[in-house]
Amino acid sequence: MGKYTLIITEKPDAAQRIASALNEKGKAKKTEDNGVPYYVAQRDKEIVVVPALGHLYTVAEERKGRNYYPVFNFRWVPRYTAERGAKQIRTWIETISKLANEANVFVDACDYDIEGSVIGYCILKYACGNKENISKRMKYSTLTKEELEKSYTELLPHLDFALIEAGGTRHEIDWLYGVNLSRALTISARNWSGKYATLSTGRVQGPTLKFIVTREKSIRSFVPAPYWEVKAEVKISRSVFEAEYEKDKIEIKNEADTLLNECKGKNGQVEKIDVRRFQQKPPVPFDLGTLQREAYGLFGYAPRRTSYIAQRLYLEALISYPRTSSQKLPREINYDAILEKLSEVPKYKKLAAELLAKPELKPKEGKKKDPAHPAIYPTGKLPERGLDDSEKKVLDLVVRRFMAVFSEPAIKQSIKVHINVNGHRFYLRGRQTLKEGWLHFYGPYVRSEEVLLPPIEEGQTIKVKKVILEDKFTKPPPRYNPSSILNKMEEAGIGTKATRANIIQTLYNRKYVRDERMAVTHLGFEVLEVLEKYCPAVVSIKLTSELEERMDKIQASSEKRENVLVDAVEILKPVIEELKDKEKIIGEQLSNAIKRARLEERIIGACPICGTGKLMIIYSRKTGKRFIGCTNYFKGKCEASFPLPQKGSVRLRGRNCRGCGWPTVQARIKGKRPWALCFNPDCPLKKERKKKIEMRNMQ
Repeated sequence: MGKYTLIITEKPDAAQRIASALNEKGKAKKTEDNGVPYYVAQRDKEIVVVPALGHLYTVAEERKGRNYYPVFNFRWVPRYTAERGAKQIRTWIETISKLANEANVFVDACDYDIEGSVIGYCILKYACGNKENISKRMKYSTLTKEELEKSYTELLPHLDFALIEAGGTRHEIDWLYGVNLSRALTISARNWSGKYATLSTGRVQGPTLKFIVTREKSIRSFVPAPYWEVKAEVKISRSVFEAEYEKDKIEIKNEADTLLNECKGKNGQVEKIDVRRFQQKPPVPFDLGTLQREAYGLFGYAPRRTSYIAQRLYLEALISYPRTSSQKLPREINYDAILEKLSEVPKYKKLAAELLAKPELKPKEGKKKDPAHPAIYPTGKLPERGLDDSEKKVLDLVVRRFMAVFSEPAIKQSIKVHINVNGHRFYLRGRQTLKEGWLHFYGPYVRSEEVLLPPIEEGQTIKVKKVILEDKFTKPPPRYNPSSILNKMEEAGIGTKATRANIIQTLYNRKYVRDERMAVTHLGFEVLEVLEKYCPAVVSIKLTSELEERMDKIQASSEKRENVLVDAVEILKPVIEELKDKEKIIGEQLSNAIKRARLEERIIGACPICGTGKLMIIYSRKTGKRFIGCTNYFKGKCEASFPLPQKGSVRLRGRNCRGCGWPTVQARIKGKRPWALCFNPDCPLKKERKKKIEMRNMQ
């Protein structure tokens, strides 16, 4: 090959698509160097497209070692020198460097956001030999052939240095916080106990944990108060409906009893009927956070899972770039062309045709903007491979949301019937959709209930079948789930659209929280207590959001990187000194918490044999084998013992067996599907399965 244009991409899939889009004769030629793929395209001149594997470079301390802190001197280095298990990165960098030697034009085609900009900049600066100042930039939001060709013919003349500066500063500050605070916690615990356990916190992780702990404390300190709820079953025509009392809750029992007695055996009379028609506007287009929350509510997908699915769909050129905070759909994406393509899919054909018949396509947009990318939208391209079930669901959700934003508002009607029962007012409510509008397009994902009432007139006598008095107690606020904590982070302005889901997952990985409804573990409480007691600044939501704002200002060229870094270090220095000074106290507190957390992990549930002990996973001192035993065994009060698989991992499921009610565990062996294990030898489900197997064998 002679001199050529070298294009750097973020991932191998993107490299292949870009090369094929730019190649004059279709699919580009794939070549490998030491296992690293790259693609050669022929155009007016030869083009070589080589992918990265995400970040090839990272922030690291200037001197090696993990057993000390504070650390304030850092530099950007290849990931393989700073992280275990990143050996492959060396080969990748060597191949890119080799390809850069023969190139005379350099183009950064990594994702056009903070992360992508930093990835491309580091490769051009370090691997390609300081080519960052002469490089051009491709900016695109989909991996379709048309957009990639347009992006290449309209190259931006230079890199997006303000975005790079902001992204680099974010990485450096997050590293300074993370490495210093995490080492302070981990080393304190290890020096006290002599045992290693990874503990971590950071600039965003700490405040996020604080949100969850604050909610957990309010739940645990909540004192339920009794109240009574009154409803009336009324018969109209041949149907029975439930009418609600004018007071949501009655807090005095005597008042509730009096009401019940006064309404007993009485009929009601319709005093008034309020009919209200209103418009329900179409939803706004998806940004990443809204997509993550919708997928969680509809499919139960954790935010990080939705992000990964959306990224796969983007790399297949099926949707636009998902890591966006925009709720805008610019006209340039060509609404008509996308709908024309979607009409080739049978289930969208009629829906797309309805929209294309409109005199003008105008989307309902939200307020949020993103300078890099529009809202998430489908490209209209058909899949080139079979999609798995989760990919199909998320793609369908994106397609239907896109179509819904171009539709008219839904017209709904609410009816409120005022019923007087011996001087007490009850309300009967009806709801119905008069015109579907956008609901017609978003149908499978609409969560609304219709209540149709028969014809009713003012003055009409209503048969009251019975009045129901329900004893209730006030409830504490609900625990956060991955979707609601993501929303809380967005509202507070901490983290970014690209990092929030991973921070939430880290809280699970560190065993600070557990379960889908995020319950704080003893370890989570102790870690936050240490941080709040000795370094409250690092869990300050206000301080964290202010840092976010300053880093956004770097991107807008109204703040200097150096000023933000200096201020961050000034905040950290006294914090680290305090942690260092109290290392023994902190170490003892965290060591005890880790010990208790490890014990908690092994507890399965209440013992169904003795009723007072707890079943837990026990390891035999003699054989090293594991089994389930009762804590009362050691007191000589219970001999419950059950075998477990000796290979793979076993963890608490948090659910009881539907056949016998015993607690269950999940067993997982590498290469096999995880399965639920009920260890009750007399479980009726086991007997059923055994009978079925015997019957099959006899046939």
